[in-house]
Amino acid sequence: MGVPKQPKIDLIYIDSGGGHRAAARALMESIRSLALDWDVRMVSIQELLDPVDFVRKLTGIPFQDLYNIMLRRGWTAGSVQLTRLSHLLIRLSHDRQVRSLECYWPRRRPDMVVSLIPHFNRALKQSLERVCPGVPFVTVLTDIADYPPHFWIERQEQYVVCGSEHAVHQALRMGMPHDRVACTSGMILHPDFERPIQPDRQAERLQLGLRPDWPVGLVLFGGEGSVEMVEIARALNRPEAGVQLILLCGRNEEVRRKLSSLTRHIPMHIQGFTNRVAFYMELADFFIGKPGPGSISEAVAKRLPVIVRRDYRTLAHERYNCDWIVEQDLGIVIGSYRRLPETIRELMRPERYQRMRRNLARIRNRAVYEIPPLLERIVLSRLPGAPAEPDFQITLQ
Repeated sequence: MGVPKQPKIDLIYIDSGGGHRAAARALMESIRSLALDWDVRMVSIQELLDPVDFVRKLTGIPFQDLYNIMLRRGWTAGSVQLTRLSHLLIRLSHDRQVRSLECYWPRRRPDMVVSLIPHFNRALKQSLERVCPGVPFVTVLTDIADYPPHFWIERQEQYVVCGSEHAVHQALRMGMPHDRVACTSGMILHPDFERPIQPDRQAERLQLGLRPDWPVGLVLFGGEGSVEMVEIARALNRPEAGVQLILLCGRNEEVRRKLSSLTRHIPMHIQGFTNRVAFYMELADFFIGKPGPGSISEAVAKRLPVIVRRDYRTLAHERYNCDWIVEQDLGIVIGSYRRLPETIRELMRPERYQRMRRNLARIRNRAVYEIPPLLERIVLSRLPGAPAEPDFQITLQ
C-alpha cells in the first residue's frame, strides 16, 4: 500500500456558522506555506449530501442555512433538545447519507480525508471505507470540547486531533487508542491572529470616531452576527458606562441597520462583514460575544479578556467553553446583559485586568502549524516500508 507522489487530501467543511470553512481555509494555507506537495481540496458536506438533505425537503432551506438563520435571529433556546432531535434525524437518514457519499469518493479517490465538521463523521468514514478501503480518516475538532454522543468523536477507526486536554480525555474515555489521539495548542486560527499588527491605536480609534482615552469593547458574534448585539449596545449606551464599542455585525444586515438607527450616547463604530477582525481586535481592550470556539480563540490570540453570557440560549455544544474561560481565568461569564456595565467595571480593575492579560499571554496557539506535520506522518505511514502506525502521540499542554 502506498500513496502517489502528490497525495490528494480532502478537507471536509460546512457553512453552518463560519468556523468550519475558516478552519479549512486556514489549514489549507498552512499546508501550502509549508511547501507540502499535496493536492488539497476543500469539500462542502452540504454539496455532497444535498440529494438527501431532509431539512431542505421539510422546510425548503438547506440544513446549514437553517442553523445560520437560528444564529442571526437568536433562536437558540432549547438547543439541547434540538441537538438530540437533529441526531435522531441524522441517524434515521444515515444509510441514505452513506449511499450519497459513495457516489463522490470514486470521482476523487482521496489519499486522506480530514473532517472539520461534527454530526456526519460516521457516514463519512463508513462510505469512505466501502469505496476506498484503508484510506485514513482524520477528525479535527473545531470546538474546545466534544458534545457526546455522536457529535464530533465516533467509535470508529480514525485519528482525532483535539485542541484541548478536556477533548483528549473525552476521546480516551470513548475508547479511542492513545496512538490515534493528538492534542494541539488550541483551535485552528488564521495566521493573521498570530502576526503582530501594532497599529497606532490612538490615531486609528480617532479614525473610527472613537475616543482615544476610553476603554473599547469589541462585540462579535461570528460571521452571521446576532440580534444579541443590539441587546449589548442598548445595555451600554449611556455615558456613565464609560465605554465605547466596535460592533462587527458580519453578514447580518438587519442587526447592522438596527444598531445604526440607535441614538448614540457613547461612541460606536458599526461594521458589516470584514476580513480585518484581527486589526479591530488590536484597537480593543476586551471582547464581548458568544462563547463560540472561534471568536474566543481569536480574542485569546489578541490578548483580549472576554465577557460572554451563559443562559438558556447558549448553544449546548458551547457551554463548556464558558467553564474553560473561568478555569483559565481569561474573562467573566455573566447570566444577563443587564449586568454588563458593572461587569466591565470589574473587568477593567487594574489588578484583575492585568492578571487576565498575563494568563492570556501564556497561551500560544500554534494549532494551524501543528496539524500539517501530524497529517504528513499519516501520509508517510502509507509508503512501502513505513511503520504500521505513524508517530501520532498525545501532547498535553
